[in-house]
Amino acid sequence: MKYTLLSVCFAVSLWLLRMPMSRAGATEEQMYAAGKMMRQVCLPKFPKITEEVADGIRNGVIPDDKDVKCYVNCIMEMMQTIKKGKFLYESTLKQVDIMMPDNYKDEYRQGVNLCKDAAVGIKNNCDAAYTLLICLKGKIKVFVFP
Repeated sequence: MKYTLLSVCFAVSLWLLRMPMSRAGATEEQMYAAGKMMRQVCLPKFPKITEEVADGIRNGVIPDDKDVKCYVNCIMEMMQTIKKGKFLYESTLKQVDIMMPDNYKDEYRQGVNLCKDAAVGIKNNCDAAYTLLICLKGKIKVFVFP
């Protein structure tokens, strides 16, 4: 399991290195491709999360369910947004710069800033990730989640 996560992170990093070296972010196509790789790693870990449920989460229908919360935590850990229930603010801002198309960046930075304390005090990692996702979804108009 640990090696699969490392392999996917390595693959995403290699893929990002192929991008032209500039301050520009990823294209929407690249962003969705990276999200698909993350999804392919996390879905098998949570058999109760079907493709349909994952599609629903991507479309903003986020059930308050333990398996959904832990699936969200898996994705967010791969995105380097959260680790062991703690929001990685600086890392998230770096990921916004790298992974998001330029036209998404300002709104995402604002949403990240508004939600940086959303999961403070939540002990359960899955609950923390879910709470953070709900906050971000509420603050960012065009919210994207794998």
